[in-house]
Amino acid sequence: MTAQEKQTLNTNNIMEEKLNLTQEWDKVFPQSNRVNHTKVTFHNRYGITLAADLYIPKDITGPLPAIAVSGPFGAVKEQASGLYAQTLAEHGFLTIAFDPSFTGESGGQPRYVASPDINTEDFCAAVDYLSTRTDVDPERIGILGICGWGGMAVNAAAIDTRIKATVACTMYDMSRVTANGYFDAANNADARQSLRQQLNAQRTKDYAEGTYALAGGVADTLPADAPQFVKDYHAYYKTPRGYHPRSLNSNGGWNVTSSLSFLNMPLLSYASEIRSAVMLIHGEKAHSRYFSEDVYKQLKGDNKELLIVAGANHTDLYDNLEKIPFDRIAHFFRSHLK
Repeated sequence: MTAQEKQTLNTNNIMEEKLNLTQEWDKVFPQSNRVNHTKVTFHNRYGITLAADLYIPKDITGPLPAIAVSGPFGAVKEQASGLYAQTLAEHGFLTIAFDPSFTGESGGQPRYVASPDINTEDFCAAVDYLSTRTDVDPERIGILGICGWGGMAVNAAAIDTRIKATVACTMYDMSRVTANGYFDAANNADARQSLRQQLNAQRTKDYAEGTYALAGGVADTLPADAPQFVKDYHAYYKTPRGYHPRSLNSNGGWNVTSSLSFLNMPLLSYASEIRSAVMLIHGEKAHSRYFSEDVYKQLKGDNKELLIVAGANHTDLYDNLEKIPFDRIAHFFRSHLK
């Protein structure tokens, strides 16, 4: 056993939950012959063990700059985050794509719960893990979040000074969209009170029945009048392009009551105090574009950047290699992880 393997097994002498990790390649994207891939685990501050895919560029000696990747909201590491991590490893970074707490191959009970606090912590825990690897330079660690995990990533940048650079792609602010509705159309006390009543009634029902109702992922069959962005989600999560059996959005969705904490705990409250570098990337035609544009207005300093990708919609930045600006992303990380 190598020293690195012993280190992985003995992280701060804390026993990690033994996870049942799939060893075969089960991603929705092809495996690169330019990087080495293995499965790893690490734990967060709440004792939850997280599963990750580790990608290390071949024929490059360390210590390397490292990037932790997660998202989209309701996806797993075998989908978009893995594609980003593998591609950035091809650009010379050591990367991990991890499943957030309670989802995918990661631990945590009950399943399919999201939390603004715990999921922000998941990024910080990834930095813990990367910082203690002997093949990583702990002074050159960045994170990248996609969709809802873009918001978590920016939130992590506001609390974790070890993060030197953050990229958020096609970002959602999950607390804002939960509390206010899309485009802030339900931003009023009565609408939120109605939602609170529904969610708390569901809590009672869940407890009485000893289970947690699921909200449902993307519908198998869409109505003809479905909004275009819902059709875009369907084209990713419900077709061979992006379907994965462990993906929440491809299947049963989040627990209904996951929305409760997002109503009461707004993300990005301290985005204006982030001193490290931040790059926000969004599609020109994305329904969610306003999230990145509004967060960018909060950011201060000359190391912040907003990149709008011409002609791209929200899900184009999940896997469309002609739209995802990987060269720009790699250049941003190189510039700030030095």
